[in-house]
Amino acid sequence: MGKKIFGVDLGGTTVKLGLFNEEGVVEEKWEIPTRKEDQGAHILPDIAESILKKMEEKGLSKESDVAGVGIGVPGPVDEKGIIHKAANLGWGEFSVSEELAVLLGGIPVVAGNDANVAALGEMWMGGGRGCENIVAVTLGTGVGGGIIVAGKVVSGASGAGGEIGHIHIEDDETESCGCGNCGCLEQYASATGISRLAKRRLEKDDKPSILRERSISAKAVWDAVKEGDELAIEVARQFGSYLGKGLAAVAAVVNPEVFVIGGGVSKAGEILFDYIRDEYKKYVFHGSREARFVLATLGNDAGIYGAARLVLS
Repeated sequence: MGKKIFGVDLGGTTVKLGLFNEEGVVEEKWEIPTRKEDQGAHILPDIAESILKKMEEKGLSKESDVAGVGIGVPGPVDEKGIIHKAANLGWGEFSVSEELAVLLGGIPVVAGNDANVAALGEMWMGGGRGCENIVAVTLGTGVGGGIIVAGKVVSGASGAGGEIGHIHIEDDETESCGCGNCGCLEQYASATGISRLAKRRLEKDDKPSILRERSISAKAVWDAVKEGDELAIEVARQFGSYLGKGLAAVAAVVNPEVFVIGGGVSKAGEILFDYIRDEYKKYVFHGSREARFVLATLGNDAGIYGAARLVLS
């Protein structure tokens, strides 16, 4: 029997945990609340307590049965496991891996940024399985990214590698992105960005659209596209133009085999690719033209899978 691995996905509301074998099979998964009070001082002790309790329940010895613990954290994490501020947790700069390892009584811990870790999960057991060079794109409230080259996460000097959502894509934007800049990809390709594009298009003129009778959301836009609504299709083309151009820029740097698209917006399905692919091919360097687009398959479990994979990297 091989050793076990714990994968931890630390979110702002809940912490997801999974117990894996070395082949990537999840044997059990569970959640605990993220207690953010006192500048997040309870978060790592709570995680350690939950893991140690599970080990006791399963009769696992830290010396002989557990290979390690991987953890994905919402903030920039460098290769040494040091987080460079996670504002939504109340954390400053410290070594997540060292602190959690001490709390676990010396079990090895590897830490990474949550989006990068989710990308690793999709490479290992999800939409990018069988590939070693992938770009994972999460289209949610924002646009997250994770870049894997030769099977390794590209985290960069301070853990800020893969911030696809903050590629500058529009010079004429006057509204600020959450990062403080203007014209970031996230402002057009996220769920909130698609809603913004739709609202702006609806205000432009009186063109008829079923969106005028609906509450505007990314889902409403893609539902209308599927119903053949012309105005919604214009919005989808605009979205595809921004995202296709942004991903072409990424491809020129990392030359991926596959783009794995996840997050809430990806629930629209493969129709997204009809609007991204042509724009991507229009702008991409020829050496990356054949990169495939696939949907992420692990959903909310990508983080725990990737965290477990960190231990094997």
